[in-house]
Amino acid sequence: MKTVTTKPKVDLGLCTGDGICELVCPVLAIKMVDRIPQHDDDKCMGCGNCEARCPTFAITMVPREKPRKVGVNLKEVDFKKILKICLKAKHNPKEIICYCTGTRAEEVAAAILKGATTPEQISLMTGARTGCKVECIQPILRLLAGAGIEPKPPKGWLWYGRTKTIWEIPEEVKRKYTRQGFYFDQDLKLLDKIAHAKLPEVK
Repeated sequence: MKTVTTKPKVDLGLCTGDGICELVCPVLAIKMVDRIPQHDDDKCMGCGNCEARCPTFAITMVPREKPRKVGVNLKEVDFKKILKICLKAKHNPKEIICYCTGTRAEEVAAAILKGATTPEQISLMTGARTGCKVECIQPILRLLAGAGIEPKPPKGWLWYGRTKTIWEIPEEVKRKYTRQGFYFDQDLKLLDKIAHAKLPEVK
């Protein structure tokens, strides 16, 4: 559960209308209209990316009158379906995939099952990607792929696609580098063991 406590305030006297704030918002809460940023407070996650990236310091994060809570109730979703997505994506359901917000793989999978089809929608539902905005995009994309969803990047600079994992390394590459001291098969066994660690009985 994430609590959103701030929102951006724009000083139009300093704003040049360059649109950088729109490009860096992880939840697409900013749209440029006639070179003026329009913020959707209902979408804004208070991450401060627009403030940090504005080259003219035209944006300041200010307190919200009413903080709001963001999160997915796991009890509303079939855990067997959550588990299926997580294991297909090679993530343990309890694995933290966004350290900034403490969001676990199971909550991202639940968001997908509740209708999220993009990283931006997952961020709106769970709060993931609204801290550092860097590390968790890959596990989110893998979890979406585990559900059979391959989203296309939106206009912006926050994600570019999925990187290869150890499960996707071609056999010829593994053979070549195993001779140089890499232990791909042993690593795969360990990572699979972690993904299945302490899983509850599911009937």
